[in-house]
Amino acid sequence: MPDAFFASSKPRKRKRSDAGSARPPNKKFVRSDSSGNKKALGGPLKRNPKKPVDEELDSDQTNDEGGDIDDLDLTADVDVDPGASGDENDETPAEKRLRLAKLYLESVKEGLADGEFDAAEIDKELVSARLKQDVLEHSGKMHIFIADAIDFAAPPSILRTRGHRFSVTSAVACESGKYLFTSGKEGSIIKWDLASGKKLATFHKVRPLQTAKKGKAKGFADPAVEGHTDEVLALALSGDGKYLASAGKDRRLGVWDAEAGVWLKGFVGQMGHKDLISALAFRKGTHQLYTGSHDRTLKVYDLTPGVMGYVETLFGHQDHVLALDALRSETCVSVGGRDKTIRYWKIVEEKQLVFRGGGRSRVREVLEGGLRGEDEGDDVDEDDAEPTLSARAKGKEREKVTKFIEGSMECVAMIDETTFVSGGDSGSLCLWTTQKKKPIFTQALSHGFNEVQSSTEGIIQTPRWVTAVASLRYSDLIASGSWEGHIRIWKLDAKLKSFALVGTVPAPGVINSLQLLSPPKDFLSDAQWINTPQSTAKRENSGVALIVAGLGQEHRLGRWLSVKEGVVNGALVVALAGRTSSV
Repeated sequence: MPDAFFASSKPRKRKRSDAGSARPPNKKFVRSDSSGNKKALGGPLKRNPKKPVDEELDSDQTNDEGGDIDDLDLTADVDVDPGASGDENDETPAEKRLRLAKLYLESVKEGLADGEFDAAEIDKELVSARLKQDVLEHSGKMHIFIADAIDFAAPPSILRTRGHRFSVTSAVACESGKYLFTSGKEGSIIKWDLASGKKLATFHKVRPLQTAKKGKAKGFADPAVEGHTDEVLALALSGDGKYLASAGKDRRLGVWDAEAGVWLKGFVGQMGHKDLISALAFRKGTHQLYTGSHDRTLKVYDLTPGVMGYVETLFGHQDHVLALDALRSETCVSVGGRDKTIRYWKIVEEKQLVFRGGGRSRVREVLEGGLRGEDEGDDVDEDDAEPTLSARAKGKEREKVTKFIEGSMECVAMIDETTFVSGGDSGSLCLWTTQKKKPIFTQALSHGFNEVQSSTEGIIQTPRWVTAVASLRYSDLIASGSWEGHIRIWKLDAKLKSFALVGTVPAPGVINSLQLLSPPKDFLSDAQWINTPQSTAKRENSGVALIVAGLGQEHRLGRWLSVKEGVVNGALVVALAGRTSSV
C-alpha cells in the first residue's frame, strides 16, 4: 500500500476543558459484572489511554460490522437505584435482559402514544415497526429503498422562501417538518414555518463591541455577545429539533433553543476555533455536535442539558475543513479542501482512516486544466499521454478521454455507517466505502461543463464543481448541486457499487447546502404548498422525500463565483411525489 495513503505520523493531541467536560464530575456510573450484578463506580468511566494512530486499509479487506437487537442500548434512559431490592441483584443475565427489554418496550409505547392510538395497534404494529427500524439503523447498513417509489415525471411541489439580502449559506429543516432555518451572508438567521412557508422570526447580526482607544472589534472573542457578529456559514439541527447550532466567519459556535429562538451559549476562545467555522453536524439521535473549521481541526461538543461543554479536538487535515457529516455511530467524515483527503474519524478509538482523492500525475504541472488518458479509473502516467509506437505503426488511434485533476474536495455526505459520497472541483461525484482506499464508483462531470467565451481561445470548457451533496439517511437516494440551474438526484444500486441519475429539480443559483429527509405523514397533510392528489387517482407516499436547498448568487465561502440572472437569495424546499395507482 502506498505511504501516501496514511495520515501524518505526528500524534494528534487531545484537549479537554475542565469546565465543559462531557460528563458531570460527580455522576455515578453503574457497571455489571459477569454474573449480572451491578457495581457503582465512584467516578466517570475513563478510556484507556492510547496513542492515536491511523489505520491501514487493504483493498481486498472485508469487515462486516453488522448489528442486531443485541446492539441496542437498552439502559440508556433507565436510572438504576443503588438501593434496589436484592431480587434484582440476584437475577440471572437472561432475567436481566428480559426486564430491560420490557422497560425499553414501555418507553417505545410512551413515545408513540402521544396521539390517539389503539393499544392493540401500538402493540402489534407501531412497536414492531419501531423495533425493526431501530435494529436496522443500529446495524449501520442501507435498508431504505425509496428511489423506485418516487415519480420523477410528476411535477414536484416546491416552496421558495425570500428574506435574506445576500446569498443563503445554509438551510436546514426539522425532522418533524415543523420548522425551517436559513442563514445568510449578511449575518442573519431566519426561522420559518415549514408547513405554511411563513417567516416566524429573524435573528439579526450583532454589532461587535468596540474598544474605547483603538476602535478594534472585540465581539469575536467576547462570550457575553449573544449572537453572531459576521457572516453565518453553517447551521445544524439536532434530531429531536431541540437545539440549533450556528457558526461562521466570527469563529463563534452558537447554540440556540430552536423552539423558543433563544441564544443559549456561545463557544469562543479556548473552547472554540481559531478561524472561521465552515461545517456543522449533529450525531444522529444525540446532542453530540461536530464542527469543522479553516483552522484545519474538528471539535467535538456535548450539548446535553446540564453539560453543554467542549469535549475534544481532532487533528489531521492539512487544509481547510470544508464539510463534514455524521450518523448514529460515534464516527464522522470530513473533507479537507486542497489537502484532497476525506477522513473517517473513529472518535472512541482515537483513529482516522484517510482516503485520498484527485488524480496524481507527473504532467499535472504542464497540463494544469486537465490531462488525457486511456482509462478514467486509473492515474495517468507521463508515458500514457500519447499513443505507443506499435499503435502508430498499425495506424490505430487510441481514444482520448479528458480527465480533470481534482484540486479540492468540497463536500461529503454519509449514506450509511461505512459508505459515503463526496464531490470536488473536478465535477466528479465519488462513492466510497471504508473497506477500500479508492472510490468504488466515480461519476465524472456530474454537473457538466461551464463554458466561457475567450477572445483568443474561443470557448473554454471547465467542469462545474460539486458545491453540495446530501443523502437520505440509510437509503438509496442522494442529491448533488452545483450552479447549472438544477439539483440532480441519483439512485444507488442495492449492492452499493454504483449510482445513476434518475431525476432533476430546477434550482437557479449557486447551491450552497443540501438536505434530504423523510417528512412525517401529518406534515404532508398539513403543508399548504404540497399539491393535493387528484380525486381519480390515489397518490401513494405523496411527498416521500423532501429536498431542502440553500441558494444564492454567490458561493458561501467567497465571491469568485457569481450567478445573478433569475436568482433569488433564499431556500428551496421540494416535495418529491410518489407514484400513483388507481383507486
